[in-house]
Amino acid sequence: MTAVAVDRPAAPSLLALTAVELRKMTDTRAGRWLLASVVLIGAALVGVVLFAVPRAELTMEELFGAATSGAFILLPVVGVLSVASEWSQRTALSTFTLVPRRERVVAAKLAAASVLTAVFWAVSSALAWAGRALAEALDRTDAGWGLPPRLAASALLLMLLGTLGGVAFGMLFPSPPLAIVLLFALPIVWGILGETVSALNDVAGWLDTGRTGEPFMDPGARLTGEAWARLAVSQAVWLGAPLLLGHLRVVRREVT
Repeated sequence: MTAVAVDRPAAPSLLALTAVELRKMTDTRAGRWLLASVVLIGAALVGVVLFAVPRAELTMEELFGAATSGAFILLPVVGVLSVASEWSQRTALSTFTLVPRRERVVAAKLAAASVLTAVFWAVSSALAWAGRALAEALDRTDAGWGLPPRLAASALLLMLLGTLGGVAFGMLFPSPPLAIVLLFALPIVWGILGETVSALNDVAGWLDTGRTGEPFMDPGARLTGEAWARLAVSQAVWLGAPLLLGHLRVVRREVT
C-alpha cells in the first residue's frame, strides 16, 4: 500500500498572528472599555491640568504628562488580559491547537502589545496637543507648542516596558485578577519598604521602578550611565524575570 502525501497548510506568519492578537485585545467588551478608558482618563486629566495649573506653569510637558497617565495605568492591564484571559476564558486550547508552536503565540502577543502601546502613545500625544490648542483659545498659557523629543521618547519607552510587564505577569499568573493585583501591588509594596526601611533604601534605588524611571520623565534631569543601569536592573527584575518564567510556564503548561 502506498502512502498518500497530505499537504499541510502553511503556518501563519508572525505578522498574521500579531494581527490576530491585536484583534483579541480590542474585540472583547473588557478590552474595548479599557482602551476607551485610556483616552477618557487622558482627556479628563488634560482638562484638570488646563484649569488647575497656574497660567505661568502650564506647559506642553504638563499637558503631555496628564495625557499619558491613562496609558501608563491601563495598558499594563490590557497586557495582562491578553494572556491570562486565554486560560480564564478557556480559549488557550483552540489557540495552541491552531498554532502548536507556543513560542510563536508568545512572540505575537508581545508584538501586538508593542503595536498597541505605540498607537496609544500617539493618541496621548494628540490629546496633549489638543489641550495646548484649547489653552491657546482660552488664553491659559504662553508656553510653546514643542514637546521635548527626549521626553516623548522616554514616555514611549516606559509605556512599552509597562505594557510588556503586564504581558509577562499575565503569562506567569494565569488568573487575571491575581495577575493584575500582583502587577501593581508588588512594586508598590517594594517602593514603600524602600522608603521606610533604611537598610533597603540603596537597594530600592536600583529595584524601585518608580525611582529608576523618574529621571526619564524629568526633562531637566541628565540621563547618565548610572540612570540607564538602574533602569535596566529594575526592569530585569520586574519585566525580565516574570517574562522568562511566564514564557516557560506557557510553553510547558498542559492545556485542558
